[in-house]
Amino acid sequence: MSNETWKPEVFERLFHNNPDPWGFESRPYERQKLSRVLECLPAAPIFFAVELGCAIGVGTLALAQRCGRVLAFDASENALAIAGRRCEGQAHVSFLKAFLPADYPVAEAAGCDLVLISELLYFLSPKDIRRLADMVMESLKSEGHILIVNWTGQTDTPCTGYEAAEHFIRACREKHWIPELSEQGKGYRIDRLSRSGTSSVNTVSSGEGA
Repeated sequence: MSNETWKPEVFERLFHNNPDPWGFESRPYERQKLSRVLECLPAAPIFFAVELGCAIGVGTLALAQRCGRVLAFDASENALAIAGRRCEGQAHVSFLKAFLPADYPVAEAAGCDLVLISELLYFLSPKDIRRLADMVMESLKSEGHILIVNWTGQTDTPCTGYEAAEHFIRACREKHWIPELSEQGKGYRIDRLSRSGTSSVNTVSSGEGA
């Protein structure tokens, strides 16, 4: 397992060799996970959502049906080209190329209600996860929400999904962003954080395995 954040050229190469390297369009796991992620969105209206690591835009298009505006980032130009075609005609959706956390555009993301980070954090080193958490919190409205999703199976990335989630949540707790929902799905975990939090975390387990 490498301890360094994966470089953007790694993702560019993946999407160059295969337009859907993780099976967003074909794997039952991805469909089930996305369905549950959408169910875990906050109940309050989402006027402006930011999606980190949008890949080919399958989740972006689904998110666009729930949000007044969506700004999606990815490090791969190949992935963004596919995502742009997928979301063609969605005038309230825009894309930016950004290698995170270094290129996180705080100004463009400022004032968002929701930041969605799905299966991205474990590609970052623990130090970069904390940097990203600080930037995300700076972007959000005080009443906003953060939704993180992490694969919990084996991986050769800098962190496991569990470790990545805990690094991110620990950084958020330091600035009073607290988990209000924590759920274990089949091969993934979902955590939703808010600034006020709740007195007890809603923890749900729906089984392990991919």
